[in-house]
Amino acid sequence: MYLLQDLFDKHGRKLGLRPISLVDGMRVPIKHAEVLRPGLGLAGHFSKSNAKRVLVFGNTEISYMKELGSALCKERLRALLDRETPAVIFARNLSPPVEIVQVCEELKIPLLKTSLPTIRFLALINVLFLGEFSKTMTCHGTLVEVFGVGVLIQGDSSVGKSEAALGLIDRGHRLISDDLVKIRVKEGYYLKGSGPELTQHHMEIRGIGIINVAHLYGIDCVSDSKTIDLVVNLENWIEENSYDRVGMEEKYCEFLDIKVPYHVLPVKPGRDVVLLLETIALNFRLKYMGYDSAKEFRAKLLEAIAKKDRKKVRKAIVVGDL
Repeated sequence: MYLLQDLFDKHGRKLGLRPISLVDGMRVPIKHAEVLRPGLGLAGHFSKSNAKRVLVFGNTEISYMKELGSALCKERLRALLDRETPAVIFARNLSPPVEIVQVCEELKIPLLKTSLPTIRFLALINVLFLGEFSKTMTCHGTLVEVFGVGVLIQGDSSVGKSEAALGLIDRGHRLISDDLVKIRVKEGYYLKGSGPELTQHHMEIRGIGIINVAHLYGIDCVSDSKTIDLVVNLENWIEENSYDRVGMEEKYCEFLDIKVPYHVLPVKPGRDVVLLLETIALNFRLKYMGYDSAKEFRAKLLEAIAKKDRKKVRKAIVVGDL
């Protein structure tokens, strides 16, 4: 559950927040990501769903409240606000009118102020809430950044995920998280991965133990988060399996209802997994730029077959078969 206290602790300084009147403290749940201005409510158009959101008052709202008169202003505020309203925030360090202070005390609603202008505060807090309220999950795997591409390496235990990631780091790529990856939906259409704070920048290598990548390879070889652009599943080579040799079929997996390109990479002695992971990342970048090697090869192959067929037809005409 996301509390007003969490907002204050995580983003209070960035948002320029200061408490005015907390009544019962700040352990108030915030259940909705949208932050609203109460203009329509003050004008008499009420929506109980809006009453459960953080409300922001600026110069316009305060000026209008003064025009209403004390009695009507309190009436509108009691209809607008609710005991489930998480907080009322005043922009530009404005002092709240006495009517709203009294109503908020009755309903035990925390009052805060921000030094930011109204529009800037709303833009910033809505972006922050979009991240805080987005869907999340955790999964096993190792997330690395290879040539700017976020690659989530998955596979069975002891298949070599961490060793492959270590090889990539040795070649100058970046570690995001080893073993456990926290995934969050960003802006509704892409995924961002990060690691737990406790294990950040650390890896577990069997036979060696826990290592600190930032200390061994330098701070440039680690990063706190990265978009998950593709998933590579390492699996032990099975002779009976039929592995993709052309790359025409595009495979995807899903995390939190977001599709991500997916590759199965068979592992056996003699295969340079690190080089193959780099190749997958570079090929992904080419596809992103509109160049697909597999499709280009298929087009050339079809063209070659068509030329061969045309030569056969011409030869048949010459010898009189047609």
